[in-house]
Amino acid sequence: MTTFRPCAVVPTFDNPRTIRAVVERIRAHLPDVIVIDDGSGPEGRAAVAALGAEGLATVRHRARNGGKGAAVKDGLAAAREAGFTHAIQLDADGQHDDGQIPEFLEAARRRPEALILGEPVFDQSAPTVRLRARRISRFWTDIETGGRVINDPLCGFRVYPLEATGRLGRMGDWMDFDVEIAVRLVWLGCPVVNIPTKVRYLSAEEGGVSHFRMVRDNVRISWCHTRLCAGALLLALRGRLP
Repeated sequence: MTTFRPCAVVPTFDNPRTIRAVVERIRAHLPDVIVIDDGSGPEGRAAVAALGAEGLATVRHRARNGGKGAAVKDGLAAAREAGFTHAIQLDADGQHDDGQIPEFLEAARRRPEALILGEPVFDQSAPTVRLRARRISRFWTDIETGGRVINDPLCGFRVYPLEATGRLGRMGDWMDFDVEIAVRLVWLGCPVVNIPTKVRYLSAEEGGVSHFRMVRDNVRISWCHTRLCAGALLLALRGRLP
């Protein structure tokens, strides 16, 4: 790779109180930001539209809510079309330590073929049920990748090599997406760099909004792991599991 041209991709659904601050903090490190509004209500949609009108971000509006994965996929496609080589993904709720953006980008610049994944370091704000779900997902991704390759499959702070993501097939559209794309990139041969990063869940008073639905999303993630385990078994039988 002769050039390294990264951008940021931020999926958002009804985050009117946090999206502007997230974009402004990203722009302190990286000028090119793509925001995908995943069918937000009037307030959230207006907040995203204002960012586009002020030239703070390239904005795409989805007609209806289709899931975080669907929004990220639209963002990655837009980034590839614009000629970017890498996309750093952050969530719109402000839980990620944006001060680590230079560290993540430098890791991607040094290893442009790699998937850079955040490995969360939680504080007391993290819900216990979310911590348990992450441990379960990590157990299954260890099986799906043939060992401890991915330290956390659910963290939304990561850098994608866009050439590789463009070669992936159909994947989940909801909270299962983060898991699936990471595992499939490993299957594709992408090395993984795990970077510890602080994660803080904002309170409702601070504008924190969780769209994780306990039953619906856990069912989707469980089905995702079922499909990935079946795929890993086939790869192992063919001697192609990394």
